[in-house]
Amino acid sequence: MKRQFSAGIVSYHKENDMLCYLLLYYFGGYWDFPKGKIEEGENKLQTALRELKEETGLDAQIVRGFEDHVEYFFRAEGELFFKTVFFFLGKVQITKISLSHEHLDYGWFGYEQAYEQLTYQNSKDVLERANQFLAEFV
Repeated sequence: MKRQFSAGIVSYHKENDMLCYLLLYYFGGYWDFPKGKIEEGENKLQTALRELKEETGLDAQIVRGFEDHVEYFFRAEGELFFKTVFFFLGKVQITKISLSHEHLDYGWFGYEQAYEQLTYQNSKDVLERANQFLAEFV
């Protein structure tokens, strides 16, 4: 079994005192946060910021004190992988994005709608923890 490591950012902004979260619609037919593989010489945070920039054109101000991760198995090209994805929380000022060729669509969603829109339960769990962190500490 192979290991794979990725990192991403739960991106948000405030609109009329409501938190809105950025989700991307991937070609695989699922909604998720911007994320990607950790490259040689990068740390988790560098990867997360690079992926956000590459996939959306956005920069984020990282919210200190929040780091999360999910782990899961997946199969690709007949091989089994065990993947860990690290997540950070980032505030963005600009909400218009330049969608990369890797995605079909994007949206800014309030918490409840983002929770429903996310395809995978582990991503919903990350969103729930991020939203709770923002409510308590920011």
